[in-house]
Amino acid sequence: MQSAAYSLSSPCSIPSLKPRKFGSRAGSQPIRVSSSFAAPERHEHSVSLPNRSWRLSSSSSLPLRAWNLVPSDSKPDRFEVRATAAESAGEGEKSGSLVKTLELGLLFGLWYLFNIYFNIYNKQVLKVFHYPVTISAVQFAVGTIIVSLMWTFNLYKKPKVSGEQLVAIVPLALVHILGNLFTNMSLGKVAVSFTHTIKAMEPFFSVVLSAMFLGELPTLWVVGSLLPIVGGVVLASVTEASFNWPGFWSAMASNLANQSRNVLSKKLMVKKEESLDNITLFSIITIMSFILLAPVAIFVEGIKFTPAYMQSAVRFEC
Repeated sequence: MQSAAYSLSSPCSIPSLKPRKFGSRAGSQPIRVSSSFAAPERHEHSVSLPNRSWRLSSSSSLPLRAWNLVPSDSKPDRFEVRATAAESAGEGEKSGSLVKTLELGLLFGLWYLFNIYFNIYNKQVLKVFHYPVTISAVQFAVGTIIVSLMWTFNLYKKPKVSGEQLVAIVPLALVHILGNLFTNMSLGKVAVSFTHTIKAMEPFFSVVLSAMFLGELPTLWVVGSLLPIVGGVVLASVTEASFNWPGFWSAMASNLANQSRNVLSKKLMVKKEESLDNITLFSIITIMSFILLAPVAIFVEGIKFTPAYMQSAVRFEC
């Protein structure tokens, strides 16, 4: 490694640069810089260059500071902190999404479980009490009591509903009544399993009604997925031992009514400022259904839901 020396000399206060002869010695030699000022004496300034830092030594009285090549600003550290925060936020979102998925799966499982027990007990009641309109009205009455308790004790926020919203909900309540009424009529005529096999046709009615009233045309994949459902219902109807036409058409009418409710809810409740959440909408539909169906049940089937009549019905069935 070659080293170079320069001599700075000037009669004035500003030093001049004067090259000196180069020497060729092996090893690392420091660069020596000589400067002369107006004074006759020379002050030697020795500068040493290691690999990564400067070392300055001087006999003058001027204070000298070491030069550090590493920047003082620690931007990589701040970058690492921000990256770590972003990674932790991403992990939090993933865990939150997993919890929501598990919660949704749990709700589906509970819905299936309660639906099974509801249909079994409903079938047992219809076997001894052959009044589906009255049973439907009683079911809506129980739902009305639950909603009232929920709003009274602030288990769910009581909504503020306008008159226009109530008018828009009336058609939904009517088709909701028909859906539950036809389901109970079908359960009274055929087996529970066959009723719900026919009710598996609900996606078919949903696609047809959405195309008719909402203009949502299905894709070929959707149409292809409906073919096995239709074929399965036809096959189950042909081979069902308890098959009869009143039970079959009641279940089909229930499919039509329930999916009409879903399509109408999309068509009527379209404005965001007038829209209601699902729980509130279903609660209002339940209360309105009870108010509309109770007089019809009394007019059509009379007051049959008395302890004496229920006891006589049980004895007659036994």
